[in-house]
Amino acid sequence: MILAGDFRKGVTFSYNGGIYVIVDFQHVKPGKGAAFVRTKIKNVVTGAVREETFNPSEKFELAHIENKEMVYLYSDGDLYYFMDSESFDQVPLNKGQVEDALQFLKENMTATIKFYNNEAFSVEPPNFVVLQVVSCEPAVAGNTATNATKPATVETGYTLMVPMFVNEGDMIRIDTRTGEYMERAK
Repeated sequence: MILAGDFRKGVTFSYNGGIYVIVDFQHVKPGKGAAFVRTKIKNVVTGAVREETFNPSEKFELAHIENKEMVYLYSDGDLYYFMDSESFDQVPLNKGQVEDALQFLKENMTATIKFYNNEAFSVEPPNFVVLQVVSCEPAVAGNTATNATKPATVETGYTLMVPMFVNEGDMIRIDTRTGEYMERAK
């Protein structure tokens, strides 16, 4: 159990039938009236963020979120299979659970799977991935000196803006948190 007065960033707790993580908090002691805790909380399953106010003496059940590094194996219809590298157990996840991560994952890549009560609810790709450009317009001589960009599609089907000097077949590093081009990979 945790008191609302003990909330800190990153604490996960059970509230109104959902599991939430504290994104931001502020202890408020007004001149008149009782103190309270103003929070910004994020539902770990849906990703919805909302603001709530709690009495500092309110109690909540702590929620333990387990992170496992797993390897993306293959997809079969709407199911996507991930394997635990230590136990070799395979976990099938539906498209809704992996949709955002699939933009950056290809087979045999490692991802972080988040579990609550032994149920997987979210997939996070590595912070940086190296993927091959499969289609983009060729650069025209003379327009590579400026900070001009062009759209490029990588092997997973994700489209992003890249500098003019990037060509089809190049390997590029992408920041999966922002979805932006970082550099050409060697």
